[in-house]
Amino acid sequence: GSVSVVRAVLRSGEPVVLYEAAADERFGSSQSVVLQKIQSIACVPLRLKARQIGAIYLDSVTRRGRFTRESLPFLQAFANQAAVAIENAELMQSLRDENRRLRTEVQRVHGFDGIIGQSARIREVFETVSRVLDTDATVLLGGESGTGKELIARAIHYSGHRKERPFVAIFCGSLPDDLLESELFGHKKGAFTGAIADKKGLFETADGGTVFLDEVGDLSPKLQMSLLRVLQEGELKRVGDTQTRRVDVRLVSATNKDLKTEIAERAFREDLYYRLNTIHIDLPPLRQRRDDIALLAAHFLDRFATGSRAHLRGFTPEALDMLRRYRWPGNVRELENTIERAAVMARGDLITPDDLRLPRDDAEETFDPDLPLKEVERRHVLRALEQHDGNVSETARVLGVSRRWLHYRLKAWSEDD
Repeated sequence: GSVSVVRAVLRSGEPVVLYEAAADERFGSSQSVVLQKIQSIACVPLRLKARQIGAIYLDSVTRRGRFTRESLPFLQAFANQAAVAIENAELMQSLRDENRRLRTEVQRVHGFDGIIGQSARIREVFETVSRVLDTDATVLLGGESGTGKELIARAIHYSGHRKERPFVAIFCGSLPDDLLESELFGHKKGAFTGAIADKKGLFETADGGTVFLDEVGDLSPKLQMSLLRVLQEGELKRVGDTQTRRVDVRLVSATNKDLKTEIAERAFREDLYYRLNTIHIDLPPLRQRRDDIALLAAHFLDRFATGSRAHLRGFTPEALDMLRRYRWPGNVRELENTIERAAVMARGDLITPDDLRLPRDDAEETFDPDLPLKEVERRHVLRALEQHDGNVSETARVLGVSRRWLHYRLKAWSEDD
């Protein structure tokens, strides 16, 4: 009875109601009706949009007439609610599967030193890095701010033959010239006010290891000359000292400037450029690594979904779509900050577009390929500054840049205007 009734409903798509099951011509003699003494039966189809996915079956062994035609509206309403619940369950399972796939993919595509990516552009970077690991060749990293230049520098060091020795990094655009000189090359006691003791510089500290100079294009002519001496002769002098000291370091440097233009404008030494640029690696902006965005987002969410946020399990499809379509002028650093903020603000188990708080106009606008990159950067930075009510510190944090860099850009744009 039960099986045959369900089959009939699935076949016809129409409900079946048996006021008195034993008296029904089609199903009255069925084994379950007779043996279980079923008195009344109701069965309605279960539809998910235009798709029939099953049936809801009810019977009564206590009395006939338990189900009548008047029962159908209630049963059909119940079936509709059940279909919605099933659809939601399927969607949740699909989301779980997608986020589980992303987590698995993240583990599989870790590159050097935890760098994540599987796009063609980042694989080219990995290939070049793998070829320079066991050499001492200088490496110059190019690319926009936030593309992960320091991560690549660390990968070159910690995956290479100098990994047991120190790795030191410094941002050349963050310090006044005299202080930067002392940080790089050290100083002798009494060399200047406040120099109360001899101090090693970063090159001596990193002896046998690797020095990473970020924004090397910001070095003054004097410091460029001192750096050239280290590269050519393997020696340096501390500030205020006459003693020459030998150092053995590998140098990895980075810039988002066009150093050839700087050379043409006599702002950067050509001989130093060729010393720095034995191997050149350009890091692609995130907008050219769209295949990596979901992987990176899942990686960052795993990092930030701890403690009170451990319930976070992934992203809604709409959130992933927004992440993929956004242009990310701040690159990977901006993505990381966005996911951290979303993890803090999210109320549910899944990150939604509202949690991301990305400017929807930015996410959906049509990109003008003829727009100069400098203008894209200017518009994005000014929009971010406006969104944060002119707060330079907060804007710099969200964009993943230093306050010094932001002040420099704002001043330059003001002079251009």
